[in-house]
Amino acid sequence: MYRVLICDDDKDIVSALEIYLTSEGYQTVVAYNGEEALAAVEDGNIDLILMDIMMPRLDGIRATARLREEGGNIPIILLTAKSEDSDKVLGLNIGADDYVTKPFNPIEVVARVKSQLRRYTALGGKTQREEDGMLRNGALAMDDEAKSVTVEGEGVSLTPTEYNILRLLLKNPGRVYSTGQIYEQVWKDTALGAENTVAVHIRHLREKIEIDPDHPRYIKVVWGLGYKMEKM
Repeated sequence: MYRVLICDDDKDIVSALEIYLTSEGYQTVVAYNGEEALAAVEDGNIDLILMDIMMPRLDGIRATARLREEGGNIPIILLTAKSEDSDKVLGLNIGADDYVTKPFNPIEVVARVKSQLRRYTALGGKTQREEDGMLRNGALAMDDEAKSVTVEGEGVSLTPTEYNILRLLLKNPGRVYSTGQIYEQVWKDTALGAENTVAVHIRHLREKIEIDPDHPRYIKVVWGLGYKMEKM
C-alpha cells in the first residue's frame, strides 16, 4: 500500500484529500508546514508528497529544494494558487514533478497521484522496496521497521552509523553519493574534512556485508565522485 504525505496549512484541504485518497486505498500522513513534511519524510516510507507552496515556517518551494538536495527522489506534486505561476515554474525547476492549481477537484488530484506513482514504479524508484516494508538488493535485505539487515539470509550486526549509510544507499540504488553528501545526510552536519570518516565507515560496512570486501559486489567506488549501491 502506497503512503501519501499531504502537506498544507489549510486543514480543510488536508481532510478532503485524506478522504479521497483513503477511499482509493492509500495510506495518508499529514503535515501542516514544510518542516513537518521534512520530518515525516525522514521517518521513512513516504511514496509521494502533495505539497502546498504557501505555508508558514518553511514553504513548499524551500521544502522541495531541501528534499532534492538531500537526494530524495519521491514524487512531489505542488498544490498552488492561480496567482503563483512563477512559483510553479520555480518548483518544477528545483525538482517538483507536477502541480495542481487551487481550487481543484480532489478526483483530479487522485488521478495525478496515480499517474506519478505509476511513473515512479516504472522508472525503478520503487523496485528496491517491496510492499512489506523491506529494502532489497540481490541477497542483501533491510527491514527498516525492525532495523535489521541480512545477507544471504544471515543476520548482520551494524552500528547505527553503518546502518544509516546502508539505508541511504539501498533506498537509491545506482545513485552516486559524494562523501560530503553521505556525511551531511547521515551525520546531519556540515561535511568539512569528512572524507576519511566516511571511508572508514564504508570499509567497516563492506567487511560486514561483502563476501570479499576487497572486491565488493554491493557498495562500489565511483572514482573521483563517491559511492553507490550497485543494482543487482
